[in-house]
Amino acid sequence: MLNEYKKFVKDNPQGYWFKAKLYGWGWTPVKWQGWLVIFIFVILVTLNAFRLEINSRTSEVAVFTYLPETALLCIGLIMICYLKGEKPSWRWGKRDK
Repeated sequence: MLNEYKKFVKDNPQGYWFKAKLYGWGWTPVKWQGWLVIFIFVILVTLNAFRLEINSRTSEVAVFTYLPETALLCIGLIMICYLKGEKPSWRWGKRDK
C-alpha cells in the first residue's frame, strides 16, 4: 500500500499542492508548498491554544475567541486546499484511467 501511495503522490503533472486523498474524501499535501501550509496551520492553531490557556478566566473566552479564530483558520486551510488542489471526491483506491 505504501508503494501505491508513493506512485499516487508522484503522479502530479498539474503541479497541485494538494491531491485528493487516495482513500476517503479530502486532500493530502504532495508538494513542499502544501506541507508548508499544513505546518503553518498547525503552528497557528497551537499558538491560539496557548493564548487561550494564558488568557482564559472563564469558558466564555473559549467560546467567543478561541473557537471563532480556529474556525477561521480551518476555513482558510480548506480554501487554500480547494484553490491549490485537485477537486476532492470520495475515493477508495486508485481510479481506473
